[in-house]
Amino acid sequence: MENTSLKRIKHGFTQIIDREMGLSPSKGFSRHFSASEVLVEKINLYGKLSGHEGCVNTVEFNSTGDLLVSGSDDKHVMLWNWATKSKTLSYASGHLDNIFQARIMPFTDDKRIVTCSADGQVRLGEILENGQVRTRRLGKHEGRMHSLAVEPGSPHIFYSCGEDGLVQHFDLRSSSATKLFHCFSIKESNRQPSNIRLNAIVIDPRNPNYFAIGGSDEYARIYDIRRCQLDASNVSDTPMNIFCPRQLVRSNHVHITGLAYSNTSELLVSYNDELIYLFQKNMGRGPSPLSLQSEALQKLEEPQVYVGHRNSQTVKGVSFFGPKDEYVMSGSDCGHIFIWKKKSAQLVRVMVGDRHIVNHLEPHPYMPYFATCGFDKNVKLWAPMASDAPSLPNNLEKIMESNRQNREDQSRITLTPDVIMHVLRLQRRQMFGYVERRYNRADLDSDEEDGGEDYFSGLSNDSALSEEDPGENSGDCKIS
Repeated sequence: MENTSLKRIKHGFTQIIDREMGLSPSKGFSRHFSASEVLVEKINLYGKLSGHEGCVNTVEFNSTGDLLVSGSDDKHVMLWNWATKSKTLSYASGHLDNIFQARIMPFTDDKRIVTCSADGQVRLGEILENGQVRTRRLGKHEGRMHSLAVEPGSPHIFYSCGEDGLVQHFDLRSSSATKLFHCFSIKESNRQPSNIRLNAIVIDPRNPNYFAIGGSDEYARIYDIRRCQLDASNVSDTPMNIFCPRQLVRSNHVHITGLAYSNTSELLVSYNDELIYLFQKNMGRGPSPLSLQSEALQKLEEPQVYVGHRNSQTVKGVSFFGPKDEYVMSGSDCGHIFIWKKKSAQLVRVMVGDRHIVNHLEPHPYMPYFATCGFDKNVKLWAPMASDAPSLPNNLEKIMESNRQNREDQSRITLTPDVIMHVLRLQRRQMFGYVERRYNRADLDSDEEDGGEDYFSGLSNDSALSEEDPGENSGDCKIS
């Protein structure tokens, strides 16, 4: 082990000398150095961004990597200069419950931020020239929303999915959203299809016409937007391809919490109380996975699998890391961050990331840094740091064994997807002693009647002023 590390260090010095002598391009050196295993092994806590008054559920870097946006149970959105660890903006989102995702729209000078929440709303925050923020509702789901997907390079287009099984298409140049389809379970002869509660949606960066969704069953579904009806006439889903590990087909105890696409269209899938799987494009089961003959099934390659963590108590994301997606990252119920090599699935870094649970990890767009959030009320920043701490903790085997036993104990209990999602919600609220929601149903009903309202808030004063839109609000998408 020591000899291997010494060889890597010597090789690194050789590369630095080649770059200084002009024998290797600086851009290629930077990308290769950022993916260095030596660098990943030295990643440690760089700093914390404190300001939220509730659990932080979402973090994202802007396209240039100099700003970070976060959203929280406190229903506020914050922008940060992460390098100086300073908050540049905070505004009340207008949501009535926990914010689950916030995304900065590209090529808008970081002035437009879309959010989704447990209240089912999709909202837009627009930063005005005077520093105030105007927010309005763009659309709504009947139930909680965990995920938004922004079309790469588009300042206008993004998608949403929710626990109502609905997938929606948004174009900020339009006054309303478009319902694409409702996601239902795979048809079987002995039972009726049921609604799939959706937790994740991602767009293929290599081909933005393709997007993937995952939720309360074992199947990751791939769609082609060109096959979807944008006139809201399509009420049933028709996936182009479906991915699922062989042993999980017809499984009743797992569901998908996180998805991620690599730059080469590989699909990363994280399962609740199961493992993480990496699918190549040729590993799909087609649009009807239960109709495949045994011979065809035997020819399918098995996906790469990543073990060690536990994903049970929350809806966790999963991420790639490195300039060419050389690594896979996930949080865990044990409060640790796990980083594996993508190709070999070897663990290279495990570290404590939260006092309770790490939910989301967001890689920097081009530097070997990333941000995390979980049940703590802050955002944590991670970067390569000089440290004598081992890359893997001495009690790693104990951590992994505990996660494995808890996972297997849970898998012996057969629960319906609806019960699983209900238990997840209860676990989250019970951990922090939530007794009741911080809004009542009448507030939400009145919001729906008025339509998409505007809220204005300033940098130094987060009190929001409501400005009602005249008539039947054109900015809201009515969901029947």
